[in-house]
Amino acid sequence: MAMLRAGLCPGLTQDVVQPLRSRGIRTVVDLVSADLEEVAQKCGLSYKALVALRRVLLAQFSAFPFNGADLYEELKTSTAILSTGIGSLDKLLDAGLYTGEVTEIVGGPGSGKTQVCLCVAANVAYSLQQKILYIDSNGGLTASRILQLLQARTPDEEEQAGALQRIQVVHAFDIFQMLDVLQDLRGAVAQQVTNHMIRDRDSGKLKPALGRSWSFVPSTRIVVALSEGAGAPCSQRTVCLTKSPRLPTGVQETVDIGTWGTPELNPVLQEDQIGPYC
Repeated sequence: MAMLRAGLCPGLTQDVVQPLRSRGIRTVVDLVSADLEEVAQKCGLSYKALVALRRVLLAQFSAFPFNGADLYEELKTSTAILSTGIGSLDKLLDAGLYTGEVTEIVGGPGSGKTQVCLCVAANVAYSLQQKILYIDSNGGLTASRILQLLQARTPDEEEQAGALQRIQVVHAFDIFQMLDVLQDLRGAVAQQVTNHMIRDRDSGKLKPALGRSWSFVPSTRIVVALSEGAGAPCSQRTVCLTKSPRLPTGVQETVDIGTWGTPELNPVLQEDQIGPYC
């Protein structure tokens, strides 16, 4: 508990703190649990001033209960949902990415993790006109890939440039650089991270990397895999929801990660237009 000191709250001056300490009242708990009439007499302080001081300290340091309705209203006012720009992916994520949460995209090499991130970055920067911090940990991001997505959505070069300016890219190739970047993040943000698949040494099955401790960090986890079957488009992926605080897990959606920049009535982009999906 906090120690009593001058300036801790209005009315708590050095002239008040010193006589309190001389009587063994050194912390907030000591003061709020003491008999104030006795304290006033022994310390030569005003009883009314001590009562007012205790009220202020209780309001400042006590934990007051909230009911469910209040918490829900606070959640609604403090949470934003950012669309990924891919309809089937938004459906799987219960409308999109939620601020204040970590959404993890898991997949093997070439599964399309980076392409999903680029689509989300382009959509949030262009359609929602919000700022993006893209932390590139392997050097795989190129501005030309994002520009191709934006060019497929709008021919206006000023709009393309405006969206690109809202995407800030930081390279972090080791854990120390990553921690420095994350330390500077403030406020409610929607965090999207990618993770690799590894093979379990006992069962031989594929599973997300980083172990059990990390598995509790993301609020939502989706696994991206290449779509099987003859004739499946090269940009088509099967995405499975394996962790969610809102929807049942195990649900799958077929996602075309090459269609963000194309309105629904237009032909689907071809791979040579938007680059490899890795």
